[in-house]
Amino acid sequence: MPKVHLPYPIPPEAQAILDAAPRVTVASSVDELVALATRDALNGWHEVSYDVPGRGRVVEARVCAVRNGIAANYLEPYMRRRDPDCMVIGDDRPTDKPTFRQRFGRDFGPVREETFAWLKTQNLAVFPFLAGVDGKGVDAFVIAPDNAGFFALGLALLQGLLGPAQIPPGFAPKAVIYVAPPFRHTHFDGRQIVVHARGEHCHELFSYNLYPGPSAKKGVYGVLLNVGEGQKWVTMHGATVQVITPYGMKVVISHEGASGGGKSELLEQPHRQSDGTLLMGRNIITGDQRTLTLPRSCELRPVTDDMALCHPSLDRGTGKLVVVDAEEAWFVRVNHIRHYGTDPHLEKLTIEPAEKILFLNIEAHPGATALIWEHIEDAPGQPCPNPRVVIPRRIIPGILDKAVEIDVRSLGVRCPPCTREHPTYGIIGFFHLLPPSLAWLWRLVAPRGHANPSIVDSEGMSSEGVGSYWPFATGRKVDQANLLLQQIIDTPKVKYLLVPNQHVGAWEVSFMPQWIAREYIARRGGAEFGAEDLHPARCPLLGYLPTSIMVEGRTVGNWFFDVDKQPEVGEESYDKGAGVLTDFFHRELQDLLHKDLHPKGRAIIDCCLRGGTHEEYAALIPHELMRSGE
Repeated sequence: MPKVHLPYPIPPEAQAILDAAPRVTVASSVDELVALATRDALNGWHEVSYDVPGRGRVVEARVCAVRNGIAANYLEPYMRRRDPDCMVIGDDRPTDKPTFRQRFGRDFGPVREETFAWLKTQNLAVFPFLAGVDGKGVDAFVIAPDNAGFFALGLALLQGLLGPAQIPPGFAPKAVIYVAPPFRHTHFDGRQIVVHARGEHCHELFSYNLYPGPSAKKGVYGVLLNVGEGQKWVTMHGATVQVITPYGMKVVISHEGASGGGKSELLEQPHRQSDGTLLMGRNIITGDQRTLTLPRSCELRPVTDDMALCHPSLDRGTGKLVVVDAEEAWFVRVNHIRHYGTDPHLEKLTIEPAEKILFLNIEAHPGATALIWEHIEDAPGQPCPNPRVVIPRRIIPGILDKAVEIDVRSLGVRCPPCTREHPTYGIIGFFHLLPPSLAWLWRLVAPRGHANPSIVDSEGMSSEGVGSYWPFATGRKVDQANLLLQQIIDTPKVKYLLVPNQHVGAWEVSFMPQWIAREYIARRGGAEFGAEDLHPARCPLLGYLPTSIMVEGRTVGNWFFDVDKQPEVGEESYDKGAGVLTDFFHRELQDLLHKDLHPKGRAIIDCCLRGGTHEEYAALIPHELMRSGE
């Protein structure tokens, strides 16, 4: 007879682990995991440690209970961000990702068995959850050492935890997460490694580290992408918000992009200065500043923060994309909040949450209040660039808990400064309008961009890959590219924007272009422009630009849009930056010229590779980019 009796079937390998383990805690609520996270605390601190052969006791993280939740900090700075190369595939199904054999020179099978054997010797914490939303995802289960209760808590907050009364009829896990932290040292030279083994009846995910980004969050994302790939739908990598203007108009905007591209910032109010104005930008050469007076911001009704599920059953036949949140909590990065008063809404939510929340990489002490602007340091005087807080969506004020139709899809790019002395790809204006063909191309190359705070490797211009979710996908690029293209073709009523952050030419702008674009676009009732309102960007890959915009009676200067008109940049430096951007597109798109690529997709990529014009891009997928009859 099984030692641990569950009211639903789990894979035999998982059941064998539970039967052999010395102690198994079947968590039935988040509160149980909150208590488990610091159960063995000494002087208020619980050390997550393991005996590693040849090294002795290794402490992975220190955890304490704070007034507003649980705070966990990793001892190694490397463990405080996601390693972009952490995913490997442990099966023989079609994939463009590195397989376990390719990377490590041996089959995964023996390591899988060693993982099971190690788990059988541990005190465990387990619980069921649903990856995705009811009827649009996969039943799942997690097995983790119980001394890593903070990791289990993060997973339960992010993906939900099904208590005994919440388990639906017919629940049967088809995905299992196995957590074995010391294997990072014994098998993988200290690296973050997450192995996906896509079996015929079960998707196994092996997490060999305790930073939840690659596994509890993006690993589960990979499971959803795998399910969607087989059923022909996508889980989009984007934040979504319903914006309600002071005049009562409603517009739904979804913002996609690589990590650090501004997804969470879409859900934030614009950061104001002490006098209430918005600092649009600071010129890094002259020191000049430009501000904007915005008496009243739009009301924000958040929908998704990072994972937007686009299931075909949601389609309403309106020509717009319909999404619903695939997560139960949001993994919010707070590196830009450096002092009290930067974002009063988020500060209040995290200081006095309606329920306990999880802080990562935040300076905290037992029994004190964790403050999101107090970041731990990677080195003296060097704050960790990736402080995080996991916030259940049910406690977020104004949350819109339903599927919504998207009016505008934007894509964010982290840009470096561009000047005459140092030309770069930082030539993107405050916002650009893209025809659908270019919108698809940008989602294929998805630049990771300048000074990315969320991942370990962020130098130079690199790609997050297809959909900006490619680092989490387990299959083939061409299949995801085809799904994204068909999604764009099937939703002709959606408009597309390209929005930079950090820099616009020689101006340091943070996320202000995104916030101003959101306020402006919403006040217009969407991205509706006449032909006289737009002109082609100097670089065809950047689509079209507004000549200028006026927000609440204040004109935003044209140099914030036409970056070549900035005296610190000029046409020559702009063109050099455009060359960097063009070379990047050409390099990244080569891998997608596959025999299985959609014919329309091949035509779009061919257009790019031969230096297509604005008119050619616009003609490839017919779309009313501008209002007709003007």
